[in-house]
Amino acid sequence: MDIKVESFKLDHRTVKAPYVRKAEQLVGPKGDIITKYDVRLIQPNTDAIPTGGMHTLEHLFATYFREYYDDIIDISPMGCRTGFYLIKFGDTPLEELKETLKKVLQKVIETKEEEVPAVNEIQCGNYKDHSLFTAKEYAKQVLLKLE
Repeated sequence: MDIKVESFKLDHRTVKAPYVRKAEQLVGPKGDIITKYDVRLIQPNTDAIPTGGMHTLEHLFATYFREYYDDIIDISPMGCRTGFYLIKFGDTPLEELKETLKKVLQKVIETKEEEVPAVNEIQCGNYKDHSLFTAKEYAKQVLLKLE
C-alpha cells in the first residue's frame, strides 16, 4: 500500500519529543509555499495530553502563535494528543519556530482563566471541555525540556 500521509511514514518510536520539525512543504500552482510543521509536545506512545488541556492549548496556540506570525493558515491538534500541526505560508526556520514555541508556552503558563479566548457556546463547539490547569502543567513540562 502506498502511504500518502506524511505522518504515517514517521517512525514514532524513534522521535524524541519535544521538538519542531518540518513535516511537509507544498508549492501551489501560483508559487505559494505552504509548510506544515510538526510541533510535538510529548513523547508519542508514552503519554497523551488529556482532552480538556489539549482543547485549551488549541485555543491558546491559535491566538498566541498569531501574535508572532500573520501568515498562519491553521494550528490543529493531533488526534493522538501529543502535539499540533502548524500550517503556514512560507518557510520559517525551525530554530525560530522553536523559540516562538517557548514564548507561546510561557504565555500559556501566565494565562488567567478569564483570558482563554472563545470558551463559550457561541464560539466553541465543546466549550465545557477545557482545562487551563492541565494546559499549564503540560506547558511547564514541555518548556523545561526545550531549554
